[in-house]
Amino acid sequence: MAKPKVIIVGAGPGGLLAAHKLAESANVTIVEKGKDIGQRSCQVMKGKDCIYCNVCSVTAGVGGAGGMSDGKLNLSSQVGGDWAEFVTNRRAEELIEEVDQYFIKHGAPPEDPHVPPSALATRAAASGIEFIPIRQKHIGSDMLPKVIGSMEADLKERGVKFLLNTLVSGVAVDDGKVSGVIAGGKKIRADYVLLAPGRSASTWLGEELKKFGVPLKYMPIDVGVRVEVPSLVYEEAVQVNWDPKFRMYTPTYDDMVRTFCTCPYGFVVQDTYEAGVGANGHSQRTCRSNNTNFSFLTKIALTEPLENTNEYGATIAQQAKTIGGGKPILQRLGDLRRGRRSTWSRLQRSFVQPTLKAVTPGDISMALPHRVVTNIIEGLDMLDRVVPGVASDTTLLYAPEIKFAAIRPDTREHFEVVNVDNLFVAGDGAGLTRGIVPAAATGIEAADGILNKIKP
Repeated sequence: MAKPKVIIVGAGPGGLLAAHKLAESANVTIVEKGKDIGQRSCQVMKGKDCIYCNVCSVTAGVGGAGGMSDGKLNLSSQVGGDWAEFVTNRRAEELIEEVDQYFIKHGAPPEDPHVPPSALATRAAASGIEFIPIRQKHIGSDMLPKVIGSMEADLKERGVKFLLNTLVSGVAVDDGKVSGVIAGGKKIRADYVLLAPGRSASTWLGEELKKFGVPLKYMPIDVGVRVEVPSLVYEEAVQVNWDPKFRMYTPTYDDMVRTFCTCPYGFVVQDTYEAGVGANGHSQRTCRSNNTNFSFLTKIALTEPLENTNEYGATIAQQAKTIGGGKPILQRLGDLRRGRRSTWSRLQRSFVQPTLKAVTPGDISMALPHRVVTNIIEGLDMLDRVVPGVASDTTLLYAPEIKFAAIRPDTREHFEVVNVDNLFVAGDGAGLTRGIVPAAATGIEAADGILNKIKP
């Protein structure tokens, strides 16, 4: 009896882990619009002792957007989106362990990232700040492509086919059941389809599912800055957690502000959005700077008349692009507090030398909404009670950093969408997750749903 055919759209963590689970039970083809991991590249800079990424605009390709990141694995269901709401706590822990072991098999660090007790949590609690100590691993932007390449080679050996540089333009549905996808101008038939295209294709995913009457929900976005400080300032925090997670509510607006994607001894890099440019961060295992950087973000959710949070985020990105002349805006915190723009001469007097040079010194308050700027200033002042020095006048702020949201479809068990049988979703593009580990976990869970149907 012939094996059923499964098409997975997207070769990110969700797609790769789903293929790993399905390889022995189905004929699996991964369709990916981007390049192979070995052909993906970003603009690099040569530092004193190393080469590091400077501009990352490549979000598609084998490994997904996370394949060109610094490879943080947050091994906890407390962060990374709302995916754990769809499974039991026990199942969430099983999925995290399965993802961790798969990454270890292909070259990720094998050590158990135990979180030691520290005074950091006590200071945070005393300051009205939530500190979330979680198990983490750091692969490094220099090592992650090798890990992804090992996964790809293993899947190919097990019969999984990769159809790269191929855009999926649509999903084929007959009588309420998925029958394949439209790719490269023709229909590729399949018994089951898993859509895991990543956040950059979220709008496409939403528009496609809307055709079949699948209810959709716009998720909140995060807007803020990339903060850069001397590594010594953040040393205690990163000794406790490589990517320490802090959450706080600001006094003026009572908005939640959080740290995200800390890059110890790392480099700020330029990120590219459809509507503009922004900032992001990388850190490696073999190359270090004298600085640490992290995102500082405030969540924005919208209701009528504008529910499309991505559309709102795009207007912010476009405004910042205009103000920055096509480059991220860089400003000292002290200048932001005093309502004046930063200049190169002021920046040169700073104790913190920026690791990203392709920037425009300017005034962030001209690009970001007033509410977001207020949250940034107040939130950093609060965080300074826990991490002294983080709110220094010389602290550098790069703007904007925007974490665009995905459009979440209504799903049944194992992330099978309502109204269309045998059509599943996974990962960031479906609004379920934000990060490598949870995206991979939802890929496994969706694959298990397919397996349940293959082997009832």
